[in-house]
Amino acid sequence: MTRARAQRETSAGGVVYRLDAGAPLFLLIRDSYANWGFPKGHLESGERAEDAALREVREETGLQQLALRGTIDTIDWYFRFRGRLIHKVCHFFLMETTEAETAPQRAEGITACRWVAYGEATESISYGNAREVLRRAYEIISGTAEPGPPPPPPPPDEQLDLDIDERAATPADE
Repeated sequence: MTRARAQRETSAGGVVYRLDAGAPLFLLIRDSYANWGFPKGHLESGERAEDAALREVREETGLQQLALRGTIDTIDWYFRFRGRLIHKVCHFFLMETTEAETAPQRAEGITACRWVAYGEATESISYGNAREVLRRAYEIISGTAEPGPPPPPPPPDEQLDLDIDERAATPADE
């Protein structure tokens, strides 16, 4: 066990769905590494998590008509970026739209957007913790779970002293 300094980063994102013949379709994005997941990004200074989530979804997908349906979950993970240990915290929100046409934000590395049913989304998502966020979103939509409480106000991105096994911090699980 070694002592490592982790920089905390806070992000927010959305699980977006639309109803098609009464069944939900979920929006997935593909990043520049060819991983499928959900739109998300950093909070700007003083920005609330739900506002950041709406902004990031709009920017990354081109969708403008989004209705916030509640909090899904907050997840966190560790990864290395350019030699630095990062502790990423991401707040996810459930969003509904009636729009079907998307416009991936290629300048940010979003290479594709696609609408898929729950089963296909579960198989396509690249990371286990994102699959868990999808499962919870599906339970909320189907009425078997209530939305979660709103996230607490984010602390500023900061350095954290952690006792961790650095080998467990890589590879990243997003």
